[in-house]
Amino acid sequence: MKLARFERGNGPEVGAVIEGEKVVPLNALATDMTDLISNWDEVKGETERLAKAGEGAVALSDVHLLAPVARPGKVFAIGLNYADHIEESGMETPKEQVWFTKAVTSIHAPFDPVQIPKISQLVDYEVEMVAIVGKGGKHISAADAPAHVFGYCVGNDVTERAWQFKTPQWCLGKSFDTHGPIGPWITTADEVGDPHKLGLRCFVNGEERQNSNTEHLVFNVWDQLTELSKAMTLEPGDVIFTGTPGGIGAVMQPAQFLKEGDAVRCEIDRLGVIEARFEPEV
Repeated sequence: MKLARFERGNGPEVGAVIEGEKVVPLNALATDMTDLISNWDEVKGETERLAKAGEGAVALSDVHLLAPVARPGKVFAIGLNYADHIEESGMETPKEQVWFTKAVTSIHAPFDPVQIPKISQLVDYEVEMVAIVGKGGKHISAADAPAHVFGYCVGNDVTERAWQFKTPQWCLGKSFDTHGPIGPWITTADEVGDPHKLGLRCFVNGEERQNSNTEHLVFNVWDQLTELSKAMTLEPGDVIFTGTPGGIGAVMQPAQFLKEGDAVRCEIDRLGVIEARFEPEV
């Protein structure tokens, strides 16, 4: 099942995407995606019934898609998690998982413009598969981890490189407003199946920059949930960026940072596409 947040003039709504071109509102069940996720065991059957019936379906072209989770409690991202990205960064394969946070205010709609900040213009793209936590918990084992993932979506871990490396901590350079577009919707884990067999690609103005597969993750999704849950309680709706492959603009010769008018398209097999034009912050 594919679940989206959208608006059509009366505030945010939650809906089930059907036929790839329509969305069925689920207002009778939830008005917020986190609530839907938290109560999924109770509302899954009715959600499936409403989606199958298609009652009240609206064309996707007539709505504005929003980030699937509006303000997640936590947004974590793992660095250096594809071998080719590690190599291009000139770093060694980490023995431990390298984590940083993105501010929840960086989370952004899948097709809305992304800002090039006033204070610096070294903005880069990073296509990533994003995992959405369903069942919360702490000290989650790798064996149990699949049961704790609600679903997946496409993400772009937009990064301001100068601010990323101005201090040993990457959080500021990863947390600018609008620098965490995700979507276009959440594809539930049961529909995705194995998340470690998905091709992912990134294009800038139609030019392919990144092309890999989630089978190349150094630390897979289950390892990631296990590690994070050793330190904190994961909660429904938490967002986890699972790593980017090689091909970032910062390592090109010469470096190719994003400029006004550039269009960045991120796509992942079975999860969909997000695309945004980059515009100066006003």
